[in-house]
Amino acid sequence: MKQRLAGLVTALRVPEIRRRIFFVMWMFAVYVACAHVPLPGVDKEAIDRLFQRGAGLGDILDTFAGGSLRRFSVLALGIMPYINASIIFQLLVMAVPALEKISKEEDGPKKIAQWTKYWTIPLAALQAAGMIGWFGGMGAFTGGLGVRLFDIAMMTSGTMFLMWLGEMISERGIGQGISLIIFAGIMTRMPTDVARTIMLWRGGEFGLTNIVFLLVFFLATVYLIVLVQQAQRKIPVQYAKRIRGGKIYGGGSTFLPLRVNQAGVIPIIFAISVAMFPATLAQLFGSPAMIQAISRLGVSENVVRNAILSIVEYTTPGANFFATALYFVLVVVFTYFYTAVTFNPEQIAENLQKNGGAIPGIRPGERTRDYLDRILYRITLIGAIFLGFIAVIEFYVGPITGVTTFTLVGGTSLLIVVGVALDTMQQIEAQLLMRHMRGFLV
Repeated sequence: MKQRLAGLVTALRVPEIRRRIFFVMWMFAVYVACAHVPLPGVDKEAIDRLFQRGAGLGDILDTFAGGSLRRFSVLALGIMPYINASIIFQLLVMAVPALEKISKEEDGPKKIAQWTKYWTIPLAALQAAGMIGWFGGMGAFTGGLGVRLFDIAMMTSGTMFLMWLGEMISERGIGQGISLIIFAGIMTRMPTDVARTIMLWRGGEFGLTNIVFLLVFFLATVYLIVLVQQAQRKIPVQYAKRIRGGKIYGGGSTFLPLRVNQAGVIPIIFAISVAMFPATLAQLFGSPAMIQAISRLGVSENVVRNAILSIVEYTTPGANFFATALYFVLVVVFTYFYTAVTFNPEQIAENLQKNGGAIPGIRPGERTRDYLDRILYRITLIGAIFLGFIAVIEFYVGPITGVTTFTLVGGTSLLIVVGVALDTMQQIEAQLLMRHMRGFLV
């Protein structure tokens, strides 16, 4: 521990690294300030009552938005619309040959990224309308049409601002900007959760034993996350010696690291976005005006309300067993999907063959590709099940420990926080090693 702290101090002494770290801190400050800019048209007391009795979908969205949804601020949507747009385009690139061809061009990734930004705008506006419709159906939104349109425009602008903020962090700071934005949103809720937990403990809602149990659960989950996030399968690689001009080049052996959780925290973020999208869309039709408009088509208002409630219930993780199981399956599927997108066994096999490398006992070329694909499939299964377990365990931490006010323990939020923190620390480590300085993680 002393060595690692000394390594962090060394990193702060490097002007370039210090400047990047301080830039991230400034962006976090900007994020927190903007998260407290309120929008008009809502009954704050009604929103508080709604969240106090358990808002289901709202609780999940509010966790990723850093409490902005509960405050109904300009950042109430968070970064989720951009993530939804990214998922749509990644799927389209795999399904549409024309888009796949464009993505492989020299400036193809830039075009795809630009189109993703454009699609974020209508998705954000749709989600904003859904959230306002949901608040209206619950009696928490009291604004007229003009206020409704203004709020939709401001919430959409807030998402675009967060997208720009993430790009600036990736470019001028340290770490992946979008992940750090989600990280900041989760962490900004911690002081509120701690205060609520202490208040309920003093009020006798639960005892000290429950808090100790919660702390043990928290530490055990963090240990498990770090253990799996850092776990890897090392594939030995032997390089052949080459003779050029009477001199011998190359040779020696190394290993190819295959991480158990190759996809990191991205599958969790993707899965929660996809799982919540139908419920968010259904909320769009939950406002009294929309229900009345649909009823003019000959459909009973009660039928419309029940349909909306059923969609929300059966697609909101934690609401029931079906929704939770669907969430688990989505996490597993997206783990395999994202691993397939980011790791190409065929390309790795080709690069090894071109550089004279081979896996002992495995022929170069197709055999190496099949071997890597088989190993990756097996270890990804472990990582996918682990991510699925972490994703759903958060819905059971409250009943198990008796403390329901601390949202960071045992689930998606904790996985994202730990995963992003590890990734950022590894990037700081890489900055030190580039300057031939001693690292602090190993």
